[in-house]
Amino acid sequence: MGFFSGLGAENYDREYSDRELTKRIAGGFSVQRKRIISISILVTIVALISAATPIIISRSLEALDTRPTMEATLLIGGGVFMIGVLNWGINWIRRSITARAIGDVVMELRTSAFRAAADHDLSFYDKFSSGRIVSRITSDTKDFGQLVTIVTDVTAQLIQASILMVVLFRTEWKLTLLVIAYLPVIFFITSGFRKMARKVTRNGMRAMAEVNATIKETVSGISVAKNFRQEMSIFGTFDTANKDSYRVNVRRGFVLALVFPTLNAMGGIATAIMVYVGGWSAAQGGVTAAAWFLFLLSLNHFLFPIMNLSAFWAQIQQGLSAAERVYALIDADPNVIQVDDQEVKQLKGGVRFEEIFFHYSPSEPILSHFNLLIPPGENLALVGHTGAGKSSIAKLIARFYEFQSGKLTLDGQDIRSFDLTSYRRQLGIVSQVPFLFSGTVAENIRYACPNATEAAMLKMARKIGDGEWLETLPNGFESQVGERGGRLSMGQRQLVALMRVLIQNPAIFILDEATASIDPFTEWQIQQALNLILENTTSILIAHRLSTIKSADRILVMENGGIIEEGDHDNLLAKEGHYAELYNTYFRHQSLAYVEGAREFSDGD
Repeated sequence: MGFFSGLGAENYDREYSDRELTKRIAGGFSVQRKRIISISILVTIVALISAATPIIISRSLEALDTRPTMEATLLIGGGVFMIGVLNWGINWIRRSITARAIGDVVMELRTSAFRAAADHDLSFYDKFSSGRIVSRITSDTKDFGQLVTIVTDVTAQLIQASILMVVLFRTEWKLTLLVIAYLPVIFFITSGFRKMARKVTRNGMRAMAEVNATIKETVSGISVAKNFRQEMSIFGTFDTANKDSYRVNVRRGFVLALVFPTLNAMGGIATAIMVYVGGWSAAQGGVTAAAWFLFLLSLNHFLFPIMNLSAFWAQIQQGLSAAERVYALIDADPNVIQVDDQEVKQLKGGVRFEEIFFHYSPSEPILSHFNLLIPPGENLALVGHTGAGKSSIAKLIARFYEFQSGKLTLDGQDIRSFDLTSYRRQLGIVSQVPFLFSGTVAENIRYACPNATEAAMLKMARKIGDGEWLETLPNGFESQVGERGGRLSMGQRQLVALMRVLIQNPAIFILDEATASIDPFTEWQIQQALNLILENTTSILIAHRLSTIKSADRILVMENGGIIEEGDHDNLLAKEGHYAELYNTYFRHQSLAYVEGAREFSDGD
């Protein structure tokens, strides 16, 4: 049940009608107008050739009946052969143009989907698996491309069927009316597959997205799995998702596989009826044998595209389901909403929270009636137990999350009035576990400032412990960091992340300090880098190191989303309140006096 309950729609999923999807898809192809016109002309030519084939063969047989010569036979055979070659050549050109048009549209759709995913705030990724989002951007856009290919084929066959309908009427209108009367039966049966096909196809895609999410999560955590010798466990997790996906897609295949056998049976019944009725009519002198033969030959060419149209309906539903999932991602409403897009000039860094209410879920309020003023240039440290609201303050300033009510201003201006891109250019953020992209140290430092020169980076690096940390890297700035920075130590990752902020020269600096233990020399280097940043910024420090806390201009002690104490390190210790309790529990062992006292006690023993 756990897996199949996971196949439900995401909260941002929407159901679009076929009309809405068709209109949206047509809009996507509007830029391909010239190619679409070319494809339409070629489709019409192919349809005309295919529709003319039974007429040419019938007329040729009539000619052979009166003049059965070898030359006439070769001429007719050569003509039919040339028709086949011409049909193949035009089809090849049509498909080539179609492939280019579809490729361009799919690329644009995939770009729009990725842009939408990148623009969503962090709360979006708290709720929805990144693996499933990846599946929409990759697999579903591919299925969308196949939809368009099918539609062009079906369009060609519809034109062919329309032309053949005229031929059938001209050949024997009474039998044609019988065929038309039979068509609703075919469409009624195939329409029964419509909702079923859309449902099983959507479930199949969700199952594949679940497999992708499982693979991404297990591969991302492979080092943890190996540390705890859980390779078989993660394989079991994948195997379960894979087998459940298999069962879902077998059901899907069973439903879709019913279409062609059913239609073939219906086509066989239609042909049998036409043979009987046409033969009886010919026997009664109502229709000539030649006309009856031409009718049957045209009937096969007519029924084939009609049945294909119905059979392809399942594949069309698959493509529409894919388009629906991609458009749902693109159309998902953002949680962070800006009321204006004003370009942000150089910020001074003054931050004010006024009566802010914020929660991640309505049942768990984080900040209530929260008020805080951070003057420009102040270095503010936030301390408190987990869940006190420290990270929430930083995330609201960065506009990663939306507060429910109140007012948050930067330099007296509503934070919701800024253009987010230009605003975030003035933010420098270092998370608790610094994320580095695969590539070199230099590429990671230049991430936000691609034009930074190596000379500028080297000058800045030498301000941190005289640049000795660079000597620990095998190739200096050109050292490869590996996936997520795995080739570097935690201290080296933090230094690279801080260098990335230093080169950016932000107005506001947010640090969620790492709790990992590092050697004293590296900690000294990190503190030097921090001091360089703190000189010229308004800083919000979620501090875990005593050295960082002591260097702050002001310390806020938080509990249950509120400020219970504030002041500098010495004053707060003197109050012997909550901060003193935190200090004695978490920070005191980091102090030099404590270390020296412990050493003396050890020596005395």
